[in-house]
Amino acid sequence: MTRLSIRHETFYTYERPVSFATHRLLLRPRDTHAIRVVDAVMTLSPRGETRWIYDALGNSVCCFTPQGPSTTLSITSELVIERYPADLADLEIEDPQTATPIVYTPVDRAVLAPFLEPATADADGDLLKWLRNHIGGAHEPALEFLLRLNQTIHDTFEYQGRDLGAAQEPSHTVKLGAGTCRDFAWLMVEALRRLGYAARFVTGYLYSPAHSAMRGAGATHAWCEVFLPDLGWTEFDPTNALAESGDLIPVAMARTPQEAAPISGSIYGDPGATNLSVHVDVRPVGSLQAAA
Repeated sequence: MTRLSIRHETFYTYERPVSFATHRLLLRPRDTHAIRVVDAVMTLSPRGETRWIYDALGNSVCCFTPQGPSTTLSITSELVIERYPADLADLEIEDPQTATPIVYTPVDRAVLAPFLEPATADADGDLLKWLRNHIGGAHEPALEFLLRLNQTIHDTFEYQGRDLGAAQEPSHTVKLGAGTCRDFAWLMVEALRRLGYAARFVTGYLYSPAHSAMRGAGATHAWCEVFLPDLGWTEFDPTNALAESGDLIPVAMARTPQEAAPISGSIYGDPGATNLSVHVDVRPVGSLQAAA
């Protein structure tokens, strides 16, 4: 078990005062057998009404309506969590359905249907051409294939940090040969759906110890989850070639990147120039006080 402190600061500034519609905040993990939320504090400015709900996928959502007008919007989430990772290497898989091509039971397929259908186009076939070059033999175990694809994206694509903007279309990522964590996660999700795997897009945080060189630390992170018979939802981070790692701290799961945005909402009025600053700090409990 690892106890971690997570501070996520988001700060918007506007040239002119604006009013705010309700904002959707996906900043708090759900308590599971792998994560326990010990403490959670959210500081919001301007003040406003908050309401907590679980969305259709079970994500914990804070609906926040700031009381404007204002030239700033500040959202700070402070968490203390306990992470209980499971070692993927120790698992022995005996289910013959966990082989390529993947086979889901009718009961599972009914639940997994939204995550089986691709959500993006591939008009020029670039994604499919890339994928065909990495498909293994018919009897390759699914887990081995997924680990290999995860490593391939890490090894062959250039990481380019990008704080703003939506995830790239997977076909564009293939043509560009580069992207950020959300681009690599979305590429893996959409590629696997074309092979019949149920896959979903995950956002959260990445714990990067001082001695490591993790890509995507210091901001929100994104990766892929794949549903496997006998294993359930299994994490793959193609940005860092991680699988079921305790360094991954999931917050929200969705069918598309847009649905998993940590903060989303609208403003009313003409803001003029808008600036956004985001900072995430993930440390073992006690490190923040020691560093002060």
